[in-house]
Amino acid sequence: MTQFYVKDGGSFREVSEFFIRDGTSFTNKTVTNIFVKDSGNWREVFTLFTATSYSSTTGSVTVPALANAIHIQRAVGGGSGGYRGADYDKAGGESAGPGGASGAYLSDVVMRVTGGEQLTINVGSGGSAGTGVYSGNSGAGGNTSISGSVSGALFTLQGGQPASVSGGGVQGPLRSNTASTGGTLTIDASKRLATFSTTDGLTQASTGSSGFTGGQTQSFNDSGAGAAGANPGNCGGDNCTIGGGDGGDSYGSGGNNISGGSGGPNGNTSGSAGTQGSGGGGGGTEPGSSSGGAGGAGEITYRFLRTT
Repeated sequence: MTQFYVKDGGSFREVSEFFIRDGTSFTNKTVTNIFVKDSGNWREVFTLFTATSYSSTTGSVTVPALANAIHIQRAVGGGSGGYRGADYDKAGGESAGPGGASGAYLSDVVMRVTGGEQLTINVGSGGSAGTGVYSGNSGAGGNTSISGSVSGALFTLQGGQPASVSGGGVQGPLRSNTASTGGTLTIDASKRLATFSTTDGLTQASTGSSGFTGGQTQSFNDSGAGAAGANPGNCGGDNCTIGGGDGGDSYGSGGNNISGGSGGPNGNTSGSAGTQGSGGGGGGTEPGSSSGGAGGAGEITYRFLRTT
C-alpha cells in the first residue's frame, strides 16, 4: 500500500484508510485510490490495498485486514501410487501394474474471503505404491483444501484414488487389475469470481506471472478433476511381456499439464514416481518384483487481493 500522511495538530500522521461522504446515500464510502494532478498529469498517491506476494504457506493463515479475495495461482490434490507387477503365476499369462491417478486441480481461480478471518490450508501428500503381489490397494493421494473461519469451505481438491489388484495366485489364476480414478473437485461456486478489478489495477484479463495466467495451465479460472492412470492388465502366454501403466497426468490435458510417472517396462523394472499431484507409474511384469511409483505430492500457491 502507498504510504499517505496528513498533518494533524502540527505533526504528520500516517493514514491507512480514507472515507468520503456520499451525497446520494449519506453513508460513508471507503476510498480505494487517490490521485493528484502533478504538472498536468494525474498521479496516484494512495492505494488502499496492493496484492500480496505469492505464498505456499499451509496451516492457519490470517487474511490481511483489507483483503477480500484470494487468488489461487495453482493448487492440486496429491496423486495416488502405482501398483507393482506380479511375479510369475503359472497361469498362462503375466500381469503388469496399473498406474496411479492425479488429483483435482485449480489454476488462476479467484475467490471471495473476509479480511481478518483465519484460513486453514492443507496440501495433500502423494499416495504410496501398492506392494501386495496378488491382492491389495495402492495409497490414495491426500486432499488439498482451504476453509475459512468466516467463509467456510472454499474448495477441496480430492487426491487421486487407489489402483487395486485381486484374485491372483502363484498357481493361478491371473490376477485382476482395477484402474485408479482421478480426484474430484468440490468448490463453493458462490465465492468464485469471474469478473473483477482490484484496488491496484489488476483485472481478470491481466496476463503473465503477476496477472491471472501465470498458473500451471496458463488459463484464467481453470479447474477440473484428476485423471486415471493407465491399466494395461494382463498379457497371454507364459513369460509374455507387458509394461506397467503410466500414472495419470495432473492439471488437465493441455500442453502445460504435468506428466504422470512412467510405467516400468517388462523385466523387473519399477514405475517412476509422479510429481505435482500426478499419479505414480505401475510396475512391469516378472521376473522378480517390480515396484510401482509413489504419487506426486499436491501443491498450492496463492496471494491476497482486494477487489472492487
